Amino acid sequence: MFTHSEIWNAVDKLAQDNGYSPSGLAKKAGLDPTTFNKSKRVSPDGKPRWPSTESISKILTVTNTKLSDFLD
Repeated sequence: MFTHSEIWNAVDKLAQDNGYSPSGLAKKAGLDPTTFNKSKRVSPDGKPRWPSTESISKILTVTNTKLSDFLD
C-alpha cells in the first residue's frame, strides 16, 4: 500500500529527475499546469487529493518511465 505523501513524493521526484518542476511536468504531459500543485494535494476541508491514474500514466509516458520504477 502506498501513502498519499509517497505518491506525491514520487511525482515530485519524477519531475525533478527529468528536469521539470511539477507544473512543467504536467504541461509536458498535456495536463493543466496546476495539476500537481502542492496547494491542490489537500482539499479545503482537509481531505487528501490523489493524482488520477490517467495523470500518472501521462507523466510516465512523457518521461519514458516504467510504473515499477515510479513505484520504487
